[in-house]
Amino acid sequence: MSFPFDVDPHLPAIGLIALQADETIEQDFRRIFDWSTLIYVTRVPSATEVTSDTLQQMAATLPAAARLFPTPAKFAAVGYGCTSGTAQIGADNIARLIRDGVATPEVTEPVSALQNACAALGVTRLGFLSPYVAEVSERLIATLADGGITCPVFGSFDEGNETTVSHIAAQSTYDAALTLAQKGGIDALFLSCTNLRTLDVIAKLETETGLPVLSSNQVLAWDLARRAEVTLPDNDFGQLFRVK
Repeated sequence: MSFPFDVDPHLPAIGLIALQADETIEQDFRRIFDWSTLIYVTRVPSATEVTSDTLQQMAATLPAAARLFPTPAKFAAVGYGCTSGTAQIGADNIARLIRDGVATPEVTEPVSALQNACAALGVTRLGFLSPYVAEVSERLIATLADGGITCPVFGSFDEGNETTVSHIAAQSTYDAALTLAQKGGIDALFLSCTNLRTLDVIAKLETETGLPVLSSNQVLAWDLARRAEVTLPDNDFGQLFRVK
């Protein structure tokens, strides 16, 4: 027996290109977005050891990763989930490489998202917490400086292994960020890296310090939602989500 059926139209979706080594960003996005938002995820090959060279290598495989999104889907916006990789490859290059693989009017990544978040909050001086080794952190600080955002207060876990980064305890991140905030002279805190677990410490840090607290996954989700004209559910992941 054969039955007739109707076909629903394809609704606008958000695409996320996550790193193969990332164990955190998808879980964070599930907490920030509700199930009414269509989010498709693909992965780009990435090394376990994070260096300038391994980050740069992702440029060669970004178009292929973008081609693995469902072909019929209509993407309102696509995000690349790597903060330090963006600093190495360049935001404009990332947008071009992603559009080589998928049609979308909007492309963003954590660096552009952070710059947009800082503009929305009136922030120009960050207390910067990085999980990574010096060469990776320094490139990102320089990239932010080129966009008018300085990092007068900086600290790092100096860890080069992605697997270890993804399992840094949230309490360790909280303690380190609070120490940076206490140095003063900043407008906000930034917790860098899409693989670092940050969502559960943002509200507590904001209450303790009186500063806006930004993180890679938080700003990327916020910027994607803004570009895709998606309304996010109420959450406790920072005052950024209360910006009108």
